[in-house]
Amino acid sequence: MLSIRRGACASFVGRPAVRRFATEAETTRDVDEPATRPLKKSMRASLHTAILLNRSPLLTRTPTPFERAFYAYQARIHRALHNPFPYDFYFKQGSPLETRFNIEERRRERKAFGAPFGMVKSEDRDEATELMEMSMRDEADESMPRIHEADVKNDLKNLNRRGQRNLYAMLRTNECGKDVWRLPTGPVGKGELLHVSAIRRLEDECGRNMDTWLVSRNPIGVYHPPKLDVTEPEAKDVVFFYKAHILAGQIRPKQSRYQDFAWLTKGEIRRIIDDEYWNGIKDMLSDF
Repeated sequence: MLSIRRGACASFVGRPAVRRFATEAETTRDVDEPATRPLKKSMRASLHTAILLNRSPLLTRTPTPFERAFYAYQARIHRALHNPFPYDFYFKQGSPLETRFNIEERRRERKAFGAPFGMVKSEDRDEATELMEMSMRDEADESMPRIHEADVKNDLKNLNRRGQRNLYAMLRTNECGKDVWRLPTGPVGKGELLHVSAIRRLEDECGRNMDTWLVSRNPIGVYHPPKLDVTEPEAKDVVFFYKAHILAGQIRPKQSRYQDFAWLTKGEIRRIIDDEYWNGIKDMLSDF
């Protein structure tokens, strides 16, 4: 058992109680000090997703004169240095196929280096060669035209127009009583992911008669459009752009919201939209 000294107990009994915890001092406010203003509740931004629906080029670009000269020079070097083709291994000697191959090879030689390359001496010509040349006289290596019928008719809805350029789907709608051209755009649903909203928006605004491919789950750009509702100046709209490719089919826009559609290049889009919208989307469009 622990024994407590009587003197020590007496010292605790006679000592007044002291508070061991700090207390907050009461603060007084001057009469002239203004009351703190309540914080204004900030409004949440209204989220939208837009689809940059792209039709990739169908044709390679027409080469410039310098590019044509460079490719022709490289082809001549390649033809001059390549090993002779072992035609005797692939064709039976004296067969019509061998004769046809020799005629075509001489044409390619003459086209690459010019006369007298690829020319046959009169004493070396035989009857089989003359008959084969007569049968091949009407044959010509003609390439398909690079200008489609849609370009001639200026059909802006045809996916085959401007085969060398990137085309983008534009929809004509009405904003504040004025007809404007916009990319397919719509609001994001509550609790909906952005890329899911972009896929749904593509089907809702452009129809389901297309085979499309969404490039990424991440947006390629963001745009802050000017607020149209002046009664709520603090409200903000944010548009996230997603890129998609059309592989087959055609757009059938929602008739209740859109009046028309067109497949346009970057330069054509610039001519039909306002400066505010153009500055927001121009860097997402291809120059080619």
